[in-house]
Amino acid sequence: MKQKPLILVTNDDGITAPGLRTLIKIMNEIGQVVVVAPDSPQSAMGHAITINSTLYSDKIRIDDGPQVEYSCSGTPADCVKLAVNEILKEKPDLCVSGINHGSNSSINVIYSGTMSAAVEAGIEGIPAIGFSLCDYSWDANFEAIQEHVKQITNSAIKNGLPKGVVLNVNFPKLSEEKIKGIKICRQARATWMEEFDKRTNPQGREYYWLTGKFVNLDKGEDTDEWALENGYVSVVPVQFDLTAHHTIQDLNTWNLND
Repeated sequence: MKQKPLILVTNDDGITAPGLRTLIKIMNEIGQVVVVAPDSPQSAMGHAITINSTLYSDKIRIDDGPQVEYSCSGTPADCVKLAVNEILKEKPDLCVSGINHGSNSSINVIYSGTMSAAVEAGIEGIPAIGFSLCDYSWDANFEAIQEHVKQITNSAIKNGLPKGVVLNVNFPKLSEEKIKGIKICRQARATWMEEFDKRTNPQGREYYWLTGKFVNLDKGEDTDEWALENGYVSVVPVQFDLTAHHTIQDLNTWNLND
């Protein structure tokens, strides 16, 4: 009998986050689970890694279950690097990251620690999925999406993922019966209209709080934003080769060597 798949579980909200605890429970039904997650929240860290300070990892136990758990003082990308190179004795069959408290759709994928962990796994040649729920509350209801998480995970294990591709999965904030289904999408063209709230501390030094409004500039009905707004789970295949291949021919007309 084939051994259960080895699944690496991580996130960016921290090892105690309810979204991660839910994901661990789901993955325990599918495979052999090892958790390596940040010891504190690391949201919006992008693909940052720790190179100028020490990195710590401790084996811990938070919830009952067969999973093996480690907390890490670093970023989500650090967690994957440490897991692959130090903690695990073999490369995992799958890495899942999340379930994030908040959206990682559209341009948010660039800033996301959740997705950067999945991308780091992909760079290591590990099939990977980032899961996010469009609800920033710590008490978000993850029960409604558990079957969909399981379905997508099992499909990825069964069918495999193309080399160099990871999945960015976002769930609308809806009850299970109101979720219409799953759509394979492209990333919507959107941006943040950013503002800085400028203040002065008691010592007279100025400081800033970053604020902003998310603006969807894309009217297409094949995007992740459209899917989420219309009650569907969005699944976007993401590649970490950032080359704009379609512009190479045009750039060659610049004759830069003349």
